[in-house]
Amino acid sequence: MYGLLFQYWWILLPAILLGTIAQLSVRGTYQKYRQVKTRDRITGAEVARRILDEYDLQDVPIETVRGELTDHYDPRSKILRLSQGVYQGDNIAALGIAAHETGHAIQHARSYFPLAMRGAIYPVASFGSKLGPVIVLGGLLFGFSELLISIGIVMFAIAVVFSIITLPVELNASTNAISVLRRGGFLSESELSGARSVLNAAALTYVAAALASVLTLVRLLLLSRRR
Repeated sequence: MYGLLFQYWWILLPAILLGTIAQLSVRGTYQKYRQVKTRDRITGAEVARRILDEYDLQDVPIETVRGELTDHYDPRSKILRLSQGVYQGDNIAALGIAAHETGHAIQHARSYFPLAMRGAIYPVASFGSKLGPVIVLGGLLFGFSELLISIGIVMFAIAVVFSIITLPVELNASTNAISVLRRGGFLSESELSGARSVLNAAALTYVAAALASVLTLVRLLLLSRRR
Protein backbone atom coordinates (compact mmCIF):
# COMPACT_ATOMS: atom_id res chain seq x y z
CA MET A 1 0.00 0.00 0.00
CA TYR A 2 2.81 2.42 0.86
CA GLY A 3 4.10 1.90 -2.66
CA LEU A 4 1.44 4.44 -3.63
CA LEU A 5 3.74 7.16 -2.36
CA PHE A 6 6.22 6.36 -5.14
CA GLN A 7 3.84 5.61 -7.99
CA TYR A 8 3.93 7.99 -10.95
CA TRP A 9 6.87 9.88 -9.41
CA TRP A 10 8.39 10.17 -12.88
CA ILE A 11 5.58 12.53 -13.90
CA LEU A 12 7.27 15.22 -11.81
CA LEU A 13 10.65 14.90 -13.54
CA PRO A 14 10.06 17.68 -16.14
CA ALA A 15 9.10 20.12 -13.38
CA ILE A 16 12.09 19.13 -11.25
CA LEU A 17 14.43 19.62 -14.20
CA LEU A 18 12.90 22.96 -15.22
CA GLY A 19 12.87 24.15 -11.62
CA THR A 20 16.57 23.38 -11.23
CA ILE A 21 17.41 25.16 -14.47
CA ALA A 22 15.27 28.15 -13.46
CA GLN A 23 16.92 28.53 -10.07
CA LEU A 24 20.41 28.30 -11.53
CA SER A 25 19.45 30.78 -14.25
CA VAL A 26 17.94 33.40 -11.95
CA ARG A 27 20.85 33.21 -9.50
CA GLY A 28 23.46 33.34 -12.25
CA THR A 29 21.80 36.18 -14.15
CA TYR A 30 21.23 38.20 -10.98
CA GLN A 31 24.85 37.79 -9.88
CA LYS A 32 26.06 38.77 -13.36
CA TYR A 33 24.08 41.99 -13.68
CA ARG A 34 24.44 43.10 -10.09
CA GLN A 35 28.09 43.63 -10.99
CA VAL A 36 27.20 46.01 -13.83
CA LYS A 37 26.77 49.57 -12.61
CA THR A 38 24.24 51.75 -14.41
CA ARG A 39 25.16 54.81 -16.40
CA ASP A 40 23.56 57.29 -13.97
CA ARG A 41 24.33 55.30 -10.78
CA ILE A 42 20.73 55.68 -9.57
CA THR A 43 19.63 53.14 -6.93
CA GLY A 44 16.73 50.72 -6.99
CA ALA A 45 14.97 52.62 -4.22
CA GLU A 46 15.26 55.89 -6.12
CA VAL A 47 13.87 54.37 -9.30
CA ALA A 48 11.00 52.74 -7.41
CA ARG A 49 10.11 56.06 -5.74
CA ARG A 50 10.13 57.96 -9.00
CA ILE A 51 7.95 55.38 -10.74
CA LEU A 52 5.46 55.25 -7.86
CA ASP A 53 5.24 59.03 -7.78
CA GLU A 54 4.72 59.13 -11.55
CA TYR A 55 1.65 56.92 -11.10
CA ASP A 56 0.36 59.03 -8.17
CA LEU A 57 1.22 56.33 -5.64
CA GLN A 58 2.90 58.62 -3.14
CA ASP A 59 1.07 56.76 -0.37
CA VAL A 60 3.04 53.56 -1.08
CA PRO A 61 6.14 53.52 1.16
CA ILE A 62 9.34 51.65 0.31
CA GLU A 63 11.00 49.52 2.96
CA THR A 64 13.99 47.21 3.07
CA VAL A 65 13.63 43.51 3.78
CA ARG A 66 16.24 40.96 4.73
CA GLY A 67 17.59 38.37 2.35
CA GLU A 68 18.46 38.19 -1.33
CA LEU A 69 15.78 38.23 -4.02
CA THR A 70 13.13 38.66 -1.32
CA ASP A 71 11.67 41.75 -3.02
CA HIS A 72 7.88 41.98 -3.13
CA TYR A 73 4.87 44.26 -3.00
CA ASP A 74 2.44 43.63 -0.14
CA PRO A 75 -1.07 44.54 -1.35
CA ARG A 76 -2.57 44.15 2.13
CA SER A 77 -0.45 46.87 3.71
CA LYS A 78 0.34 48.66 0.42
CA ILE A 79 4.07 48.56 1.08
CA LEU A 80 6.85 47.95 -1.44
CA ARG A 81 9.64 45.92 0.15
CA LEU A 82 13.05 45.71 -1.49
CA SER A 83 15.98 43.58 -0.41
CA GLN A 84 19.04 45.49 0.76
CA GLY A 85 20.93 44.74 -2.45
CA VAL A 86 18.12 46.10 -4.61
CA TYR A 87 17.24 49.03 -2.34
CA GLN A 88 20.80 50.37 -2.29
CA GLY A 89 22.02 48.84 -5.55
CA ASP A 90 22.93 51.09 -8.45
CA ASN A 91 23.27 48.24 -10.91
CA ILE A 92 21.21 46.84 -13.78
CA ALA A 93 19.79 43.94 -11.77
CA ALA A 94 18.63 46.21 -8.94
CA LEU A 95 16.82 48.62 -11.27
CA GLY A 96 15.12 45.82 -13.19
CA ILE A 97 13.84 44.16 -10.02
CA ALA A 98 12.78 47.45 -8.40
CA ALA A 99 10.82 48.45 -11.51
CA HIS A 100 9.20 45.01 -11.65
CA GLU A 101 7.99 45.22 -8.06
CA THR A 102 6.57 48.70 -8.58
CA GLY A 103 4.63 47.11 -11.43
CA HIS A 104 2.69 45.08 -8.86
CA ALA A 105 1.83 48.24 -6.92
CA ILE A 106 0.55 49.77 -10.16
CA GLN A 107 -1.46 46.63 -10.90
CA HIS A 108 -3.01 46.84 -7.45
CA ALA A 109 -3.90 50.51 -7.85
CA ARG A 110 -5.50 49.81 -11.22
CA SER A 111 -7.39 46.72 -9.98
CA TYR A 112 -5.63 44.49 -12.49
CA PHE A 113 -8.00 41.52 -12.76
CA PRO A 114 -5.50 38.61 -12.57
CA LEU A 115 -3.91 40.17 -9.49
CA ALA A 116 -7.29 40.71 -7.85
CA MET A 117 -8.33 37.15 -8.63
CA ARG A 118 -5.06 35.78 -7.29
CA GLY A 119 -5.52 37.72 -4.08
CA ALA A 120 -9.08 36.46 -3.71
CA ILE A 121 -8.14 32.79 -3.89
CA TYR A 122 -4.83 33.06 -2.03
CA PRO A 123 -6.12 31.93 1.41
CA VAL A 124 -7.68 28.76 -0.01
CA ALA A 125 -4.78 28.17 -2.41
CA SER A 126 -2.21 28.46 0.37
CA PHE A 127 -4.16 26.01 2.49
CA GLY A 128 -4.79 23.64 -0.42
CA SER A 129 -1.19 23.54 -1.65
CA LYS A 130 -0.07 22.20 1.73
CA LEU A 131 -2.96 20.00 2.81
CA GLY A 132 -4.53 18.92 -0.50
CA PRO A 133 -1.93 16.22 -1.32
CA VAL A 134 -1.85 15.09 2.33
CA ILE A 135 -5.62 14.57 2.37
CA VAL A 136 -5.55 12.67 -0.93
CA LEU A 137 -2.65 10.39 0.04
CA GLY A 138 -4.08 9.90 3.52
CA GLY A 139 -7.37 8.86 2.00
CA LEU A 140 -5.65 6.36 -0.29
CA LEU A 141 -3.40 4.88 2.38
CA PHE A 142 -5.84 4.70 5.28
CA GLY A 143 -9.14 4.13 3.56
CA PHE A 144 -10.77 7.51 4.06
CA SER A 145 -13.90 8.22 2.10
CA GLU A 146 -14.01 9.09 -1.57
CA LEU A 147 -15.45 12.42 -0.48
CA LEU A 148 -12.30 13.36 1.42
CA ILE A 149 -10.12 12.35 -1.51
CA SER A 150 -12.22 14.52 -3.81
CA ILE A 151 -12.00 17.43 -1.36
CA GLY A 152 -8.21 17.11 -1.29
CA ILE A 153 -8.02 17.15 -5.07
CA VAL A 154 -10.30 20.18 -5.34
CA MET A 155 -8.27 22.02 -2.71
CA PHE A 156 -5.04 21.38 -4.57
CA ALA A 157 -6.68 22.28 -7.90
CA ILE A 158 -7.34 25.77 -6.50
CA ALA A 159 -3.62 26.03 -5.71
CA VAL A 160 -2.91 25.07 -9.33
CA VAL A 161 -5.21 27.84 -10.56
CA PHE A 162 -3.32 30.26 -8.30
CA SER A 163 0.04 29.28 -9.78
CA ILE A 164 -1.29 29.64 -13.33
CA ILE A 165 -2.83 33.05 -12.64
CA THR A 166 0.53 34.14 -11.25
CA LEU A 167 2.08 33.89 -14.73
CA PRO A 168 0.22 36.81 -16.39
CA VAL A 169 0.64 38.86 -13.20
CA GLU A 170 4.41 38.48 -13.27
CA LEU A 171 4.79 38.80 -17.03
CA ASN A 172 2.70 41.97 -17.09
CA ALA A 173 4.81 43.48 -14.30
CA SER A 174 8.03 42.65 -16.17
CA THR A 175 6.75 44.07 -19.47
CA ASN A 176 5.71 47.28 -17.75
CA ALA A 177 9.04 47.45 -15.93
CA ILE A 178 11.04 47.48 -19.16
CA SER A 179 8.64 50.01 -20.67
CA VAL A 180 8.85 52.44 -17.75
CA LEU A 181 12.63 52.10 -17.46
CA ARG A 182 12.93 53.01 -21.15
CA ARG A 183 10.36 55.82 -21.02
CA GLY A 184 11.92 57.36 -17.92
CA GLY A 185 15.42 57.18 -19.33
CA PHE A 186 16.63 55.24 -16.32
CA LEU A 187 18.53 52.74 -18.47
CA SER A 188 20.09 52.88 -21.92
CA GLU A 189 19.03 50.36 -24.56
CA SER A 190 22.08 48.18 -23.87
CA GLU A 191 21.36 48.28 -20.14
CA LEU A 192 17.70 47.41 -20.78
CA SER A 193 18.86 44.20 -22.42
CA GLY A 194 20.50 43.16 -19.16
CA ALA A 195 17.46 44.10 -17.08
CA ARG A 196 15.29 42.07 -19.45
CA SER A 197 17.56 39.05 -18.98
CA VAL A 198 17.19 39.29 -15.21
CA LEU A 199 13.40 39.52 -15.40
CA ASN A 200 13.13 36.71 -17.97
CA ALA A 201 15.17 34.43 -15.72
CA ALA A 202 12.89 35.27 -12.80
CA ALA A 203 9.81 34.58 -14.95
CA LEU A 204 11.13 31.08 -15.66
CA THR A 205 10.87 30.24 -11.96
CA TYR A 206 7.14 30.99 -12.06
CA VAL A 207 6.73 28.82 -15.15
CA ALA A 208 8.52 26.00 -13.35
CA ALA A 209 6.30 26.42 -10.28
CA ALA A 210 3.15 26.34 -12.41
CA LEU A 211 4.34 23.22 -14.23
CA ALA A 212 5.15 21.52 -10.93
CA SER A 213 1.68 22.23 -9.55
CA VAL A 214 -0.06 21.01 -12.72
CA LEU A 215 1.95 17.78 -12.84
CA THR A 216 1.39 17.18 -9.13
CA LEU A 217 -2.36 17.48 -9.72
CA VAL A 218 -2.11 15.01 -12.61
CA ARG A 219 -0.27 12.57 -10.33
CA LEU A 220 -2.89 12.92 -7.60
CA LEU A 221 -5.67 12.24 -10.11
CA LEU A 222 -3.90 9.12 -11.40
CA LEU A 223 -3.31 7.87 -7.86
CA SER A 224 -6.95 8.42 -6.91
CA ARG A 225 -8.06 6.19 -9.78
CA ARG A 226 -5.95 3.30 -8.51
CA ARG A 227 -7.68 3.15 -5.17
